[in-house]
Amino acid sequence: MTERYISNEMLGCLKRYWGYTQFRPWQEDTILAVLDERDSLTVLPTGGGKSLCFQLPALLKDGMAVVISPLISLMKDQVDGLNDMGIDAEYLNSSQQAQEQRAVIARIRERQIKLLYISPERLRTEWTADLLKSVPLSFFVIDEAHCISHWGHDFREDYRNLKIIKENFASVNIHAFTATATKEVQSDILGQLNLNKPHINIALVDRPNLFYRVMLRTNIISQITEVLNRHSGEAGIIYCLRRRDVDNISARLNELGIKNLPYHAGLSDDERRANQDRFIREEVDIIVATVAFGMGIDRTDIRFVIHAAMPKSIEHYHQETGRAGRDALPSYCYMFYGGGDFRVWSFFSRQSSNRNVMMDKLQAMYNFCAQTQCRHKVIARYFNQDYNQQNCQACDYCLKEVEMVDEPLEIGQVILGGIESLAFGDAKSFGAGYIANVLKGKITDQITRWRHEHSKSFGKMSSEPLAYIHYMIEQLVGQGFLEREEKYSTLFLTDAGRRLLRGEVTPVLAKPLVAKKKKEISVRQKVKRDKDWIGVDERLFELLRKTRAGLARKQGVPSYIIFGDRSLKDMAVLKPLTREDFAAVFGVGEHKLKIYSDIFINVIRQYGTKI
Repeated sequence: MTERYISNEMLGCLKRYWGYTQFRPWQEDTILAVLDERDSLTVLPTGGGKSLCFQLPALLKDGMAVVISPLISLMKDQVDGLNDMGIDAEYLNSSQQAQEQRAVIARIRERQIKLLYISPERLRTEWTADLLKSVPLSFFVIDEAHCISHWGHDFREDYRNLKIIKENFASVNIHAFTATATKEVQSDILGQLNLNKPHINIALVDRPNLFYRVMLRTNIISQITEVLNRHSGEAGIIYCLRRRDVDNISARLNELGIKNLPYHAGLSDDERRANQDRFIREEVDIIVATVAFGMGIDRTDIRFVIHAAMPKSIEHYHQETGRAGRDALPSYCYMFYGGGDFRVWSFFSRQSSNRNVMMDKLQAMYNFCAQTQCRHKVIARYFNQDYNQQNCQACDYCLKEVEMVDEPLEIGQVILGGIESLAFGDAKSFGAGYIANVLKGKITDQITRWRHEHSKSFGKMSSEPLAYIHYMIEQLVGQGFLEREEKYSTLFLTDAGRRLLRGEVTPVLAKPLVAKKKKEISVRQKVKRDKDWIGVDERLFELLRKTRAGLARKQGVPSYIIFGDRSLKDMAVLKPLTREDFAAVFGVGEHKLKIYSDIFINVIRQYGTKI
């Protein structure tokens, strides 16, 4: 079988089931690697279509593919989506009644299934191994393979036992997939799974459809509501550092009339599951969550992700922002960070057995926040990839939303000189808030007690707002000129800071966003949105969206399983009135054409008679 023939067969399968006419970047090469009789490791970013890369070849090969998945909810959504395309897929997990499991097992033994989803725990049982040995297998898939590695961002002990696959099924190939993996994680995956001369497929991590904006946190509720007003009627996730932050922000937004639901490990299992389901089924568009909310969230119309605090690593940030724009449409990522975030994560990182590694990851994350350079480039280089674009046109730095300080060396020397002059006795310094008040020339009881109103640094930056001074201090911390003492968060100069004082190095300092810049951002996003919706009948789109939601509720599945927003937008442009025309809509395969075309055509036809 020639590669050309295989490629043609792949495209036919892609159109027949998924309704697509071409592959996304990296998909075709990855599928060819899976079809080859060799193991493989694929790193494909969130939203890159990695599930298709093992689902499609499972249809082209003889036997049943076994997919190891970490979450019950993820298995169900994947199987529901495959069934909705006319593909025979099932799962076996603890959520099923005994009768349901017996029915699935019967279908396995009758060789009626092309893809079976199971958990790593179930694979360990002798009974499951015997069942799988009784039927022809095409290959194993390890989904979310980064869970194998202690170095990864979502380690799971049960994944470490997947080495038994090679012991029990030596002749069956293994294909590991993940969206986020550094070189250390990749190496750990290969070693733990004992992959045999594997294909290594590392796609570009960059998500060009995501717009990154990073700002110092001031008034978080005000900052969040400003973003939400900009994205009125759109779906989004707000990530918080702690459970209490989730509860506080969620409650405050609801008080302001902004409907949302909370999600964190402190809620009961039933409440947590119900809130997640309501979000996935589009009953509510905003969820406020800790990082516990993440894996398996495949809602395709998420248009923004807000981080109300800094994540603990770029891996986490990349994974969490990757929840937005999975349909490749423009989406926005906002982060509001503060120096306190570093302190909180630092405390937890120091408790880890991988203390040094975790602290390095944390510092890289903080540098991403505080340093002014292209966000896309920083992320790409973190994952050891080149990024050669001069201007990404999709981050605050490249869009020139970040205005640079004219005299950064002078500002840096004033702040560092002030910190050094305030040191007293055994105390290395004071906290950022205190130092900012001194530099501003603000009289407080504490300043009077220390008699620092007489300090030569008092009022040195009296013409600047306190928020501006705070912003400068945080950037100096992020660039390594200052460090925080762990217990009391006091600031002290590093060796690099002393070099700055001597004028040997110059910091890179940006000004905080002002009202004028915020307005420019809002206008720019509106222009971008209007451009993306050219030719789309938005009233018809909303009618189609309501139709989709009704079908999803009736079938008990998330709306995106029926059709993604991109498909609905295509319908609202093409306005197909025949099955032949409907077949040309993006994402309409043969099965969806058969079961959904008449429903949506009828909506389009009725809409046409009313306008």
